[in-house]
Amino acid sequence: MTAKEAIKFIEEKGAKLVDFRFSDFLGQWQHTTVPAHEITEDIFEDGLGFDGSSIRGWQAINNSDMIMLPDPATIKMDPYTEIPTAYMICNIFDPISKERYTKDPRNIAAKAIKYLQSTGIADTAFFGPEAEFFIFDNIQYDTTKNSSYYVVDTEEGNWNTGAEGHNLGYKIRPKEGYFPVPPLDSLFNLRNEMVMTMEEQGLYIENSHHEVASGGQCEIDMRFNDMISMADDLQTFKYIVKNTACKYGKSATFMPKPLFEDNGSGMHVHQSLWKDGQPLFAGEEYAGMSEMALYYIGGIIKHAHTIAAFTNPTTNSYKRLVPGFEAPVSLAYSSRNRSASLRIPMYSPSPKAKRVEVRFPDPMANPYLAFTVMMMAGLDGIQNKIDPGEPMDKNLYDLDPIELSSIPQMPSSLEQAINALEKDHDFLLKGDVFTEDVIASWVEWKRDEISGLNSRPHPYEFFMYYDN
Repeated sequence: MTAKEAIKFIEEKGAKLVDFRFSDFLGQWQHTTVPAHEITEDIFEDGLGFDGSSIRGWQAINNSDMIMLPDPATIKMDPYTEIPTAYMICNIFDPISKERYTKDPRNIAAKAIKYLQSTGIADTAFFGPEAEFFIFDNIQYDTTKNSSYYVVDTEEGNWNTGAEGHNLGYKIRPKEGYFPVPPLDSLFNLRNEMVMTMEEQGLYIENSHHEVASGGQCEIDMRFNDMISMADDLQTFKYIVKNTACKYGKSATFMPKPLFEDNGSGMHVHQSLWKDGQPLFAGEEYAGMSEMALYYIGGIIKHAHTIAAFTNPTTNSYKRLVPGFEAPVSLAYSSRNRSASLRIPMYSPSPKAKRVEVRFPDPMANPYLAFTVMMMAGLDGIQNKIDPGEPMDKNLYDLDPIELSSIPQMPSSLEQAINALEKDHDFLLKGDVFTEDVIASWVEWKRDEISGLNSRPHPYEFFMYYDN
């Protein structure tokens, strides 16, 4: 869609306002709104100014002026506003150099695709994330100098079976949340409304269902798309999930591990490379994969600790990556085996269906950055012919300690992942996709998060130590 076509869209839809949106460094949408009469062709050339120093991890206050330039191809109508409002996703520019901003996640993804094409290996990278999330009826939390607590509640929770209030007794037992029909799946209608809204927004939805956790966990799956479009779609996906939940008086979170002793929320990411309209991951090797696909897997395994700094970007992420809750912690690949960190789905023999499913990411990831680092690691594997080793078709959760010790493991903390990023990021600098200032800013921000958590007393420490 061109600028003229976007303006015509605004007129035909009767939009009174237009929202300009962009993703900040950590992956949250930010926005500003202008009256529709302000949208002329000039604004698609000149953009809209804003204060980059007020955006997390971006500019210093003495160098704060930035420009957001709307992408007319992304224009849609917002389904939640009372006054008809269109919105567009923006790219961020420096007002002096007129160059795209190095810390704009969408720019980093765009540079990654240009780099992919420059290698001659492929021209398109397809991604398909499966983002899980929780829906709660009530959430309370706070941390102060002398207190810290959180309380989450959902009518589905198996802990919520007492005599208090009105209780019908339909509770999901631990680890039995996968696929039950209503009334156990109390979120069926809510999830269906999310799906319909997503499809109205142009997202292609393949499936939706309740997930394994005993209270409020859901999954909605989108069909794969090219990398940048998929990252745009995932931001729209999150916006719809959160706002539909709010519409029903509920709260949705993509936090990976909000409940103790229950399954956390992951974001399995299916990915493949194509060239001239042909899939490159189908072949005669293991599980019908090509040699290129296995090298791609080798790159993911080699750089997994660095990748985790972006795909599992919170301290809470590593409370999900523990044995016993279906989270992949062993860096191995396999066909069909969901205990491996990388899986080769076997649902279809079609060459077009051949793909790698990376299972360790979680939905707190900034999709532009997460997709980019996985693709860059995979490309490094192809370029350097990194051998992924032998496939592991055993249940990795049941291996004896000696055999398990020979298999590399995911990092067990955000600090380990950030340490790996500092030591191993040359593959991200290829093609100027990431720059040293981006890496440094990410490390600095994440170290502040780690320090903030480590310096505070934890409620469980009182349980363990107070009376000693």
